[in-house]
Amino acid sequence: MTPRTDSAAAFSSSPTTTTVADAPRSELLQSVVDVARAIFGAEASSVFLLDEEADELVFQAVSGQGEEFLVGRRFPAGRGIAGWVATSGEPMVVDDLSADPSFDRSLAESTAYVPNALMAAPLISDARILGVLEVLDPSPQARSGVRELDLLAMFARQAAAALRVITPERVREAEERAVLAGHTLAGAQREDALRLLGSLERLLRGVG
Repeated sequence: MTPRTDSAAAFSSSPTTTTVADAPRSELLQSVVDVARAIFGAEASSVFLLDEEADELVFQAVSGQGEEFLVGRRFPAGRGIAGWVATSGEPMVVDDLSADPSFDRSLAESTAYVPNALMAAPLISDARILGVLEVLDPSPQARSGVRELDLLAMFARQAAAALRVITPERVREAEERAVLAGHTLAGAQREDALRLLGSLERLLRGVG
């Protein structure tokens, strides 16, 4: 653990406001980071979503170190390994961050946790990058080869598909269609998204 430093200024001072419509998305993303952390034996896991208008990555869910205060924090989309993954659309694993030039140590210090290793994969749906999934200090076995990185990338793709189902905009559109048709939504989007995530969790636990 590394104490927070003045480099916390890299983050926006105003956290993202969570609305009622965001609650299903928040629940889904928290499930994503909790499952990723458990499966890869990591000290922490985070999901960043891309705010294209501001050109920033936003902490949307955190499991482990930093979960008490990081959600809603923002940093420039081009910074660090998360920024590289978001820009390139390629997954990445680094066993020794002290030797990697892509690693932004000052940014890590501002989160109060500086990892020694990490794995990251883009959240991609319909050829669009929605954000990045990271696992920090995964177990040595979990980051030992291409197979494990492929598993993380597959998990991230499935999470992105679930996220697109459950985004507030999609939920509102479906609610409007349901009202016009004389029906109620009854949480169908939430159930579909969590079913997608649950299917992948079972797959990962079966082959991991």
